[in-house]
Amino acid sequence: MRYLVTGAEMKRLDKNTMERIGIPSLVLMERAALESFYVLREKGLVKQNAFALILAGYGNNGGDGLALARMLCEAGVCVEVTLVGEEAKATDSWRAQKSILNAYPVSFVNTLEEKAYDFVVDALFGVGLSRNLSGEWLQAVEKANSLKGVKVALDVPSGVCSDDGRILGAAFVADFTITFGFEKIGLWLYPGCDCAGEIILKDVGISERAFLGTVPDCFTLEEDVSSLLPKRRRDGNKGTFGKALIVAGGFQMAGAAVLCAKACYGAGAGMVKVLTDPGNRVIVQQIMPEALFGSIDEAETIRDALEWCDVICIGPGLGKGENAAAALKIILEKVDERIIQKPLVLDADAINLISESEERINAVKEQARLGRTIILTPHLLEMLRLWNGLFVNEKMKLAQLKLAVREYAGRLSKEIGAIVVAKDARTFICADGRPACLNLSGNSGMATAGSGDVLAGMITAFLAQSKGAEADAFLLACKAVRYHGLMGENAARGKGEHGVMARDLIPQ
Repeated sequence: MRYLVTGAEMKRLDKNTMERIGIPSLVLMERAALESFYVLREKGLVKQNAFALILAGYGNNGGDGLALARMLCEAGVCVEVTLVGEEAKATDSWRAQKSILNAYPVSFVNTLEEKAYDFVVDALFGVGLSRNLSGEWLQAVEKANSLKGVKVALDVPSGVCSDDGRILGAAFVADFTITFGFEKIGLWLYPGCDCAGEIILKDVGISERAFLGTVPDCFTLEEDVSSLLPKRRRDGNKGTFGKALIVAGGFQMAGAAVLCAKACYGAGAGMVKVLTDPGNRVIVQQIMPEALFGSIDEAETIRDALEWCDVICIGPGLGKGENAAAALKIILEKVDERIIQKPLVLDADAINLISESEERINAVKEQARLGRTIILTPHLLEMLRLWNGLFVNEKMKLAQLKLAVREYAGRLSKEIGAIVVAKDARTFICADGRPACLNLSGNSGMATAGSGDVLAGMITAFLAQSKGAEADAFLLACKAVRYHGLMGENAARGKGEHGVMARDLIPQ
């Protein structure tokens, strides 16, 4: 895994590095400038008589820009620097860099004009911006965007909120962003990531040593496929790899049940039983002869299946009719200690049904309190319904939720006692007491009907293969989400993002 930080967390790590560990600010600044110089050289931008513009503020990010200007000048690049802001607010390190730069043939220009720049470097703000750009700052960013040449941002493009990716009035649009120490969350969240371009992380001396016992509150996985899948015993059998129960597919919704069950098998479950609308029997059994079958309208069939399985998934394409509600009620009934040990994945219509009833919400919370592993997998509209059903005095709209998905998913997780997989263009996985996981795999081709059914089946399969008290359900959910995204990336290589359908994910 690798950590992703907010602006406040990065400032704390900077301070710890300088004050508690003892690396001076100027040393960090020199390393940031030098690493940036190396990147520009690797990109083929550093060459004799190349023409560069650096926009610098008066903070330490601006100091990075001044140090970079000096290094570029030494390498034969013609450099112009535009200073934006009030010099009275300059940091001591900035003043030191400006004093050094005065000995170099760098031109300072007050007005940005159309010139034949080979590249333009944004060193205005870094992580410190929290208000909308205005005045000369806004004018500088808008003018810089209009200039020709490769656009480069240092640490964070000016105008992008480092915490959540919001655009603060306007933003510098970079071809690539060189960020230092740790990646900032806002570089990866929309719409900020559209302004960041390629994200290049560089070590400048700020390491995990600067955590001093307090880790950042977000991370991402970067493991490849081989380390994401649950390990398999070479001498195992179908029982070894878990028995998964899929309660899915209401009237004329057989596809959701099939996609979920096929994904569950494809991700490694040993046995899968599908409880669905009786009208789906022929379709399910023709497409999936491997799956066991049962009708959702038979209470005893449901209870027997709960005894048989190792993990339950309910919700994909289930609908909110009488049979769906009755099946959910049976699953949420008070059960003995043995059943309570079986993880429960609540997806799609199961979440919608729960959202409509205080009794069902309380039943989920009670099962979590008794120790049951519960994973909720809502997309944002389902998450909004659940929030408004749970927090009746704090109802909100979708636009508000989208601005702070991690925070709201974290509160839901804490209140219910469940793991929340908040699905969006960037998916957050949250569990109370754990740093949130932000998934960075996947693409727009996965925004298609049925993709969530596939993910629900995969999470169920990962849980089924990892039975026992030692299983970390939160980490398994994180791995399943990343694996799901990698499947989407692979499918898009063959069909393009426009052409990917949910069924294309499973063969991957």
